[in-house]
Amino acid sequence: MTSPNSPGTPGSPGSPSDPRVPTIDLAPWFDGDEEDRARIARTVDEALQTAGFLLVTGHGVDPALRTRVREAARAFFTLPADRKRAYEVKVGGRGWLGPGAEANGYAEGTETPPDLKESLTFATHEPFEDPVVNAEWYQPNVWPTEVPELRPLCEEYLDRMGELERHLLTLLGDALGLERDFFARHMSHPTYGFNINWYPGRDVLGDPAPGQFRIGPHTDFGTVTILDRQAGKGGLQVYTDEGGWEDAPYDPAAFTINIGDLMARWTGDRWRSGRHRVLPPPADEPAEELMSLVYFGECTPGTVVESVPAPVGRVAYPPVDSHVYLREKLDAITVG
Repeated sequence: MTSPNSPGTPGSPGSPSDPRVPTIDLAPWFDGDEEDRARIARTVDEALQTAGFLLVTGHGVDPALRTRVREAARAFFTLPADRKRAYEVKVGGRGWLGPGAEANGYAEGTETPPDLKESLTFATHEPFEDPVVNAEWYQPNVWPTEVPELRPLCEEYLDRMGELERHLLTLLGDALGLERDFFARHMSHPTYGFNINWYPGRDVLGDPAPGQFRIGPHTDFGTVTILDRQAGKGGLQVYTDEGGWEDAPYDPAAFTINIGDLMARWTGDRWRSGRHRVLPPPADEPAEELMSLVYFGECTPGTVVESVPAPVGRVAYPPVDSHVYLREKLDAITVG
């Protein structure tokens, strides 16, 4: 196991060649033949059975767009605190989550101090027809007036994420040997979430408390997470049974993909919800600052998630309403 602030070692999940967290080029999935698609589907199935993580390249998302979103978001995060408080919300809201709002370790029962991050949070931009669903899961997104360029950039980015999510869900159906739309057909009007997480350095935060992380150890709650992240000593670590906590592989061209608790449940625990954490800012690089763009894929409200039966699935969970399940998880990580 690596120490909380040590980098990965060659050949560990810190290496892009590690088979437990592989890097997959999606171009052959889009343009190749059935043999190419079958090979990719097998690799995805194997990776999601071990770590619950993989990296994807060949996704077609312009890297310049990702850069511009970060630049606009940083212009907001570096505003004075009193300016940001005008947009402050609780977990699950649309706006700014300030320092100390979340402790993600709570969701798995790990007691940690609050996470060392700030977030801008957005979600689905289209209201629902059912007023009950609308009241619970739809609020207008709040865009900071101080950074007017953020809205069009994020809306373009979210369009690209929605397209990529649909491709990934089709791939996941194929990887299980099911209909290719087995998952995708439940995403006609999803309550996707989008967080821009800012992790300032110790020069801004001071020293972390004992056991405090940028994000504490947890699994994601929903279906598929698409993460655009930056490398750093205080970056992402993933947990595997074979290696314990190790630095996640990094490729600047890739998105990091992991599945959440609901998808693991849906597959009858054939696939594991990828346990992960983001390390505290390193003592030897006190000015290290990172930012992640995190797209949380979710189902259309009212979706009943029932475990795929054996031999694909391994555990038969009772059916659950996807959004009752998600609300319980969101409530669990809220501080205060």
